[in-house]
Amino acid sequence: MTIYDLIKSRRSIRTFEEKPLSEEHMKKLTEYVRNVENPFGVPIEFKLFDAKENGLTSPVIVGAKQYLAAKVKRVDGFEVAFGYSFEKACLYALSLGIGTVMLAASLNRAAFEKAMALTQDEVMPLASPIGYPSSKMSIREALMRKALHADRRKRTDELFFNKNFETALTENEEGDFAEAFNAVRLAPSAANGQPWRIVLGKDKVHFYEAKSMKDSPLGDVQKLDVGIAVAHFDLVRQETGIEGTFVFNAPDVVTPNGMRYITTFERTK
Repeated sequence: MTIYDLIKSRRSIRTFEEKPLSEEHMKKLTEYVRNVENPFGVPIEFKLFDAKENGLTSPVIVGAKQYLAAKVKRVDGFEVAFGYSFEKACLYALSLGIGTVMLAASLNRAAFEKAMALTQDEVMPLASPIGYPSSKMSIREALMRKALHADRRKRTDELFFNKNFETALTENEEGDFAEAFNAVRLAPSAANGQPWRIVLGKDKVHFYEAKSMKDSPLGDVQKLDVGIAVAHFDLVRQETGIEGTFVFNAPDVVTPNGMRYITTFERTK
């Protein structure tokens, strides 16, 4: 499957088969997460855990035997880099047939942070169960997905704009960014809030956060979501042959209240 196909097929999994990952899949996933990079140069340290050995649980998860977690130092932009890297790991897991769901609050955080051996300047924003998806959702999972409207996404004219926030981007203006923009629209987010916004300029794609939640001790959770969306964009634009780099150079664009600039992709080819 292509990255774009993986993104279109991805969904959060909360009900797993009652068996651990195979040795082959554990080895492949362990090797992959050792070298997960992000375009912001922020190191993210991943670890895989046996749930029973480390006392790791979540009230919303059924059947998971193992977990994937990660930690990062509290440097500038750590949330965006973390969300980007964690989503890359989840997409790689999906390519192996492994299900994931990002959890921040609904886990026994003290046990996870102990297992991750956090230092004072580090934070563990997210963790995920890893396992083979069950053929049938638990009643709990089905109710959660319904409550969150998990399969709904905002309209493109709510997310993507042309040169300014007053002009919605039309489909015929997306050009060869079309798949990358749709991948952004499909990104998962906390409570399905979809806080990312894009303003398309000349050979530049500006990412913003529509801030609506207060920061937590874990940082700005919505920036994690923006990082996930940036990962979708970046992986698909690479797959479609678009070249460029990420920079921090806010454009001269009037922003609505609560809108925060995050980063810019500058196209070179």
